[in-house]
Amino acid sequence: MPYWKLPFKINIDACGEGLGAALHQTQIINDKPVEGPICLISRQIKPTEARYGEIQMECLCLGWALEKLHYYLDGTVFDVITDCNAVKSLLNMKTPNGHMLRWQIAIQEYRGSMNIVHKSGNIHKNEDGLSRWALANTPDNPSWAPQGEHHIEAENSLTKLKKAKKWIKTAIYNANF
Repeated sequence: MPYWKLPFKINIDACGEGLGAALHQTQIINDKPVEGPICLISRQIKPTEARYGEIQMECLCLGWALEKLHYYLDGTVFDVITDCNAVKSLLNMKTPNGHMLRWQIAIQEYRGSMNIVHKSGNIHKNEDGLSRWALANTPDNPSWAPQGEHHIEAENSLTKLKKAKKWIKTAIYNANF
């Protein structure tokens, strides 16, 4: 369950098949900091998005994640963790065009409360699995989620989170081979 006075962390990743994001928060439990998931989301990419380059794909993922997680992020401070260092430049582009301009405008409302942090792809494996999770056939997906999207909120969803964790570990294992 989110604690609104503490900062959040969003881990994002995009691949040729899908987008994935994990909203986390570090809370103090029994006098120890414990990081836990608040919400996991993923979706398949659309045919037109399949032509995007790596930077465009990661920026798409950031814009999509901010839109989907707005309920949690509005009025809070948070870090965005990405394995694409160029996402940082999206905030400061002087003359963005097309999609980049649209994503730059979309993230402007978070400019003062969002910090983008680069994390090497070798360390960014859980989110790598989430971006591939969009392809999974998961019958537990809520009926309100759009076709090709998956949403799991941690609150009252421990069983779903355990299934997702198992699937993500399998996806990471398979991606390494």
